Amino acid sequence: QVQLVESGGGLVQAGGSLRLSCAASGRAFSRLAVGWFRQAPGKVREFVAAVSVSGGRTYYADSPKGRFTISRDNAKNTVYLQMNSLNPEDTAVYYCAAKHSDIITAVRPGNYNYWGQGTQVTVSS
Repeated sequence: QVQLVESGGGLVQAGGSLRLSCAASGRAFSRLAVGWFRQAPGKVREFVAAVSVSGGRTYYADSPKGRFTISRDNAKNTVYLQMNSLNPEDTAVYYCAAKHSDIITAVRPGNYNYWGQGTQVTVSS
C-alpha cells in the first residue's frame, strides 16, 4: 500500500510561484508513475502533469505547460510540482496520485491507483 501526502499549498498573488511536494510512504513508490491533478469548486478534477517511474519522461496539460514543472526524487520518495506565473485560474485543490502503469499520457483520474488528500492553492488577483 502507498500513502501520499501533499504539502506546499497556500495563498499567493498572481504572478507568484509555489512548489508543491508529494511525499510517499512505501518502497513501491519508486516503481510508480506519479501525476498531479487539480479540482476547482464546481468543476471536475483535471489532469495537470505526470512524471514517469524513472523521472525521464514528463507530460503536461495544455494550461500549465511552460509554467509548471514536475520532477521526482526517488531517493526521497517525493515528487514536486514547481508552479510559476500563477494566475487566479490556477486556484484549486491540488492532488497527487500514483499508478502502476508507466503510460503517463493516460490522464484520466481512473487511471491512477493511489491518491493523496490534496492541498489548497489560492491565487489572488
